[in-house]
Amino acid sequence: MVDLFRTRDHVPEFEDYVAQYAQRSAQTRSRLRADLDVAYGAGADERLDLFFPPRLDGPAPVHLFVHGGYWRMFGKGDFSFVADTVTAAGAIAAVMDYSLMPAVRMETIVAQVKSAARWLVANAGSFGGEGARLSMSGHSAGAHLCATLLADAGAPRPRGCLLLSGVYDIAPLRQSFLDPLIGITAAEAAAFSPLHLPIDTTADIRILVGERETAPFHDQAAALAARLGRPVQTIAGADHMSVALDLGNPDTSVGRALAALCG
Repeated sequence: MVDLFRTRDHVPEFEDYVAQYAQRSAQTRSRLRADLDVAYGAGADERLDLFFPPRLDGPAPVHLFVHGGYWRMFGKGDFSFVADTVTAAGAIAAVMDYSLMPAVRMETIVAQVKSAARWLVANAGSFGGEGARLSMSGHSAGAHLCATLLADAGAPRPRGCLLLSGVYDIAPLRQSFLDPLIGITAAEAAAFSPLHLPIDTTADIRILVGERETAPFHDQAAALAARLGRPVQTIAGADHMSVALDLGNPDTSVGRALAALCG
């Protein structure tokens, strides 16, 4: 049986993309001014990397990026390249880490994203940012986590949020390859599926998906868009892995959408 959520089965170059993420991220860290491994909480995994524009003439917008990997793989160091687009737009990029399943449960990860956003708002002035101008983006599971923040009335309110190739109803993943790996429970699916939660729509929410992604990603993007009254932007020729690389290129349609939120 074909598992439409198992990305490596549908993107033959999966490992090549993983290597590209790391390579481009290393280049970004060598080029941009950065403050790495900043603690946003007390936990060992509660760290983020800050990347700064070439010049700051005053308090700058702050953009938080949340990585994907089905809540079980990758880290902030794999996605430093997103900061290329964010800093080129004049904003400070914050690329966060979070604890990975199954060592923790979904509740912990969701709380960590909330903590990172709160830390950025509260401490923006200390690193040249303006907390009132927070925006967010996430890819895959990261898009899911951003959407959970929009559904949390007690969380900071970002001005804009880019949701790229996200999973917004996690219940179907209980019948996917992930079940023996992270064992999403029925309770987690009910509590943390943004498609069924009251999402704040005051933010500029942009929903994107790659043209060559499997049906569940298109279906869930369309369902969330219909619920929020937003369009879906389909990225021509892109698959679930290539579309993430576009976040780091301001000359792509994904990069332009990201830059537009960072002002």
